[in-house]
Amino acid sequence: MLFANRKDAGQRLAAALADYREKRPVVVALPRGGVPVAGEVARALAAPLDLLFVRKIGVPFQPELAMGAIVDGPQPTIVRNEGVIRRAGIREKEFSSICALEQAEIERRRQHYFGDRGNIALGGRVAIVVDDGIATGSTVKAALKAIRKQQPRELVLAVPVAPTETLEELESDVDALICLETPPVFYAVGHFYNEFTQVTDAEVIAALEAADRDCIAEEKDRT
Repeated sequence: MLFANRKDAGQRLAAALADYREKRPVVVALPRGGVPVAGEVARALAAPLDLLFVRKIGVPFQPELAMGAIVDGPQPTIVRNEGVIRRAGIREKEFSSICALEQAEIERRRQHYFGDRGNIALGGRVAIVVDDGIATGSTVKAALKAIRKQQPRELVLAVPVAPTETLEELESDVDALICLETPPVFYAVGHFYNEFTQVTDAEVIAALEAADRDCIAEEKDRT
């Protein structure tokens, strides 16, 4: 095991990102697993914490097989895996129907976590995207594509663990990439954590509230 839990991974990742504190970044977590990791990063960098909702678009008869991904936003970003769509024989109407279902789930989660609160504008800011690890990278790639549309000054991807080949595929999508561990044999992200329990909605909301409190305190200190 490389990490005790997501908090441990977040603290270690925060140490690797220490130089970004003075750039006053926004930390963007991919919920739900990325939130505890990102919460530690946000705390260490005195940065606001935001969420970016990404949902895999699974093949109907094999939901774990991604034929695309959808990312939340004013104009949702849809990334298609044309090879999977073609091999699975998915028609456009079927693809659109599943997209609509996943978009509805994104909206449900947004309302639950945020209520009426909007996302933090990333234009001209340093955005640090954090997850608890990356396997194939399909959902992360969709997230990066959506954030790039907002024209951040710098786009950073920071994760505790990922396979080297996946990182190579993502390098062109970011301005900087920080990954603590790249195991030569990669099974699943959870394999590298001693504790890898499912993150609850309550934990996500608590992390957002804690980050808001920290940012208010930091602003008072600055003034």
